[in-house]
Amino acid sequence: MTDATTRPPLAERALSERVRAVPPSGIRRFFDILATMDDVISLGVGEPDFDTPREIVEAGVESLREGRTHYTSNYGTLELRRALAAHLEQRYGVAYDPATEILVTVGASEAVDLALRATCDPGDEVILHEPSYVAYVPAIVFAGGTVVHVPTRFEDDFALDPAAVEAAITPRTKALFLGYPANPTGAVLDDAVQDELARIVREHDLLVYSDEIYDRLAYGSYRHRAFSSLAGMRERTILMGGFSKAYAMTGWRVGYVCAPAGILEGIVKVHQYGIMSAPTVAQDAALAALEAGEPAVEAMVAEYDRRRRLLVDGLNAIGLETFEPRGAFYAFPRITSTGLSSDEFTERLLVEEKVAVVPGDAFGPSGAGHVRMCYATAYDRIQDALVRIGRFTERHRA
Repeated sequence: MTDATTRPPLAERALSERVRAVPPSGIRRFFDILATMDDVISLGVGEPDFDTPREIVEAGVESLREGRTHYTSNYGTLELRRALAAHLEQRYGVAYDPATEILVTVGASEAVDLALRATCDPGDEVILHEPSYVAYVPAIVFAGGTVVHVPTRFEDDFALDPAAVEAAITPRTKALFLGYPANPTGAVLDDAVQDELARIVREHDLLVYSDEIYDRLAYGSYRHRAFSSLAGMRERTILMGGFSKAYAMTGWRVGYVCAPAGILEGIVKVHQYGIMSAPTVAQDAALAALEAGEPAVEAMVAEYDRRRRLLVDGLNAIGLETFEPRGAFYAFPRITSTGLSSDEFTERLLVEEKVAVVPGDAFGPSGAGHVRMCYATAYDRIQDALVRIGRFTERHRA
């Protein structure tokens, strides 16, 4: 009989192996330090600094006034699903039945979680590019899947190599996970890369999880294509998106999943037992975003583009090599010229110059030697941050 005094503490024994296997977020401790400091310029949090456009807010207020405070269908309001279907068909030429192929979720984060939990069996391998958003690996692990990483490199502008993806496929491979435009790098999938990935997926009979939360944040000549719009991909793709980034609606928590009816039915099963339905007032606000928010989106994207050019040019000018991101709102400079690791650079920049960034290796091993900087902050704050970063790098030349 085991002596109770030799057993691990109950709190430790209570946690599942999956939870114990996932380390805490590599970002959080820097934000804990940040919370104790004044006069910090934060280039860390991936959140728009714009308020939700007024017409969207007013729609939410009116929803409350009209007493729309009850559950909706598990799938979400039919009005919002119809608007989403029209939006996706108009922008990307891919058609979904709003009654059976679209689910409204509590943010894109729930969309990712649902898609994986509904389709992954223990031991299924999911191929994932890295660096990638910090929540992807834990979501795959919590669903019982096994992550197979495909590294990307600064020298290639963090482009995903289809040949490397194909080389990673084994008999246990269930799916390919794509998060483009990419957090943390700002990389995108060129048309030729998308087409080749689609060929590989068809040939190897794979599923695709495609998180396209940053689809509207595209710059220069780049034009986003929904992965499900490619030949043969609609029946293989679980498309995920949301309203947080493009419409500055992070706190409203509205996302969506689009998939063939047979797949979505299983995803809804997980959703209905865990969540019931997304908040009604937030769904009404999201409907207003689709119906009237386009001018605000275009204005915000134009301002992000102005900030993007300021930050990227400024970082290169002070000796921190930075490739040109064509999507999302992040720059991913290489900081090896300072002789500091990503963690050292991040912590010392925060302490010495009060600028908050995120260590690149928090997003995967390929992020080592880089930091993530978010340009979803005011233009003059970015200018000030560049002055501070310039002073810092000058002191820490390797």
